[in-house]
Amino acid sequence: MKANNNEYLKKQVEICIANDKISPRLYSEYGVNLGLRDENGNGVLTGLTKISKIVSSKVIDGKKQSCDGELWYRGYRIEDIINSLGEEELGFEKTAYLLLMGSAPDEKELSDFKSIIGRSRTLPTNFTRDVIMKAPSEDIMNSMTRSILTLASYDNSIRDGSLPNVLRQCIQLISVFPLLAIYGYNAYVHYEKRESMIIHYPKPELSTAENILTLLRPDKSYTPLEAKVLDTALILHMEHGGGNNSTFTTRVVTSSGSDTYSTIAAAMSSLKGPKHGGANVKVMEMMEDIRKHVRDFGDKDEVSAYLTKLLDGEAFDGKKLIYGMGHAVYSLSDPRERIFRKYVEELAESKGRQDDLKLYENVEELAPKLIAQKRRIYKGVSPNIDFYSGFVYDMLGIPQELYTALFAAARIVGWSAHRMEELICMDKIIRPAYMSVMEELD
Repeated sequence: MKANNNEYLKKQVEICIANDKISPRLYSEYGVNLGLRDENGNGVLTGLTKISKIVSSKVIDGKKQSCDGELWYRGYRIEDIINSLGEEELGFEKTAYLLLMGSAPDEKELSDFKSIIGRSRTLPTNFTRDVIMKAPSEDIMNSMTRSILTLASYDNSIRDGSLPNVLRQCIQLISVFPLLAIYGYNAYVHYEKRESMIIHYPKPELSTAENILTLLRPDKSYTPLEAKVLDTALILHMEHGGGNNSTFTTRVVTSSGSDTYSTIAAAMSSLKGPKHGGANVKVMEMMEDIRKHVRDFGDKDEVSAYLTKLLDGEAFDGKKLIYGMGHAVYSLSDPRERIFRKYVEELAESKGRQDDLKLYENVEELAPKLIAQKRRIYKGVSPNIDFYSGFVYDMLGIPQELYTALFAAARIVGWSAHRMEELICMDKIIRPAYMSVMEELD
């Protein structure tokens, strides 16, 4: 029966393709910007925001020129935010307040915000047992999304769209995202992989990064360096302009008048896509493939030869890509990768992973040159933050099933800020236009 169904579906798909295919010529003829990007790859302007800014080029002497990438949160360069923190100071909560409220918190505001986050880091009675553990899944993003939508059932003010209530809901979700991710993973490991399950309660006095490590590790232990590196990763992933796919999804669904839980669930569905939030997993898979085929990680000729095979589609997944290289916006450099690099080196030193770091360094040095030669890309190709983030998570003992979930635990802050801004500034539903090119049949 299943075989018959498969044959039927294949035939119907062939019909769909024949009837749905649109000539690429028509997109050009009608001036349609595929992917909401113009012919130069620039995003089509669809809104205004005061939350963050991305800079990849500047006009010099009347000409647009590529420049080192810049990322700004609420008027502050991301480098300055990171550098303003003490050597062991963890800044996730401080940066979250900045993005949500629009201004840096003073000492009391930060203390109060941390206290609210700590008190909110709790799930409804029996929620972990009755919701998270009832349907464990290897896809932690799906598990989290189901939990987010179920949390709406426990909110007696779900229909209250006032700004104070929406802010409350956003803070609550920011607080519990690490629990939804790690408890979902624990349930999967126990029920699907038949391993032991240990559930820890979060500690309100700990930061988000510290709680993630505490919840994940059986002995709850972590070093200050581990907490600092994870905290930095969360800050760098927290926000990236209003034009990325999941943030734009947040604004589109918010504009329809939908509730906070549905809006964030939609953003989660966007982020889990491999073209968006799942990129660091592909980097890790590619690097593991390189390790299997390159004997000497320090031999640049050997590394270069295998990277050439990747670009020619003769190795790994045949997609002719070196994952972690290049970005839709940045060209000369990704500011997040520049910042993160220092922490990667420190963590690799402490974990005895210098050989792996050498391989990463050689790929980072050689890949842009090879890509430029093979693809004739002269604007510049540089590593993005995904190139190193998976390596860092691996050194922290974080399983790959949680990589995108941790991305979400950071980006929920940016989504919340954009939801608030959309509610404050806009009262129109976002409704783009599609031109019909169907044939009229008699």
